Amino acid sequence: MSPRHKIILDGNPGIDDAMALYFALAQPAIELLGITATFGNVSAAQAARNAIYLCVLARWRIPVCEGVNTPTRKTQVLPDPEVHGADGLGNLPERRRDSYEPDERSAARFIVEQAHAHPSQVTLLAVGPLTNLTQALRLEPKLPELLKQVIVVGGSIAAPGNVSPVAESNIWHDPHAADQIFTAGFRLTLLGLDVTQRLALPLALFERLAARHQHPATDTLLHAARFSVAYHAGLEPELARAQACYGHDVLAVMFLLHPELFQLETGRVRVATEGLAEGQTIMDRREHIPYPHPGWEEHIPRIQVGLQVDAAACLALFEATLMEHWLPGLN
Repeated sequence: MSPRHKIILDGNPGIDDAMALYFALAQPAIELLGITATFGNVSAAQAARNAIYLCVLARWRIPVCEGVNTPTRKTQVLPDPEVHGADGLGNLPERRRDSYEPDERSAARFIVEQAHAHPSQVTLLAVGPLTNLTQALRLEPKLPELLKQVIVVGGSIAAPGNVSPVAESNIWHDPHAADQIFTAGFRLTLLGLDVTQRLALPLALFERLAARHQHPATDTLLHAARFSVAYHAGLEPELARAQACYGHDVLAVMFLLHPELFQLETGRVRVATEGLAEGQTIMDRREHIPYPHPGWEEHIPRIQVGLQVDAAACLALFEATLMEHWLPGLN
């Protein structure tokens, strides 16, 4: 039997973060070492509370570490409650009391400790702004050598942005952090809007999951999905017709387990950190050209970028996995 994938989920739950978390928990091949919370969809503190709440609902007790709540350099932009709700989970009508508190360690400290405890074995799934990872890199400059790989959900190469014509939300929230991480030498795969907006998750899928399990965890997913479907219906005619929402963060877990479903290119990626293009991810796809502008020198590390995905296969795997008996305590 192959060893389980040791992962840290660094995110900001968040509706699609919740979907990714439960998809990871349902995978026998994954060992979730911990969750590190960052800002973006909600504050870092709220993200930590949401992560604990989701774990408690699913009857898992996983370390949750609160991380950084402000960008590296840019002025912080407060979350828009219309996207994920004021609570990040679609404005739940009621919540159970959390049965445990966040870990006392910072997110950055937890990442570094796990990387040292399991050298070359830990995959970091970064599905929010990359601020926690930059903090961890400051604590341990050898982190790119210690982590097995980093899978980032964020950015866009060819697709339009979702917070500006060129910028995707996770990268836009802390463009300086993203540019630092993309050039730090991590074994890194970037999954941007080019692939994540191909995974449309129908509301009917979450209705089937809730009916199948009759469990608070899948009931919460259904509530959150309804909120997200309603939000996206006002923006995306195709999603409105399909009664669906995007499953952006799910693809981080999907790529970890099924990289064969993705088409990748390798190249240097930089991030615009100011001006009208703030947050834009720019990929050098013509490396034979010696650009005169600084920032594209040969020594800058290359990363993998997902540009195509078999969305139908991902959708089928997502539903099949969550339809299994993955919630502890159920027959």
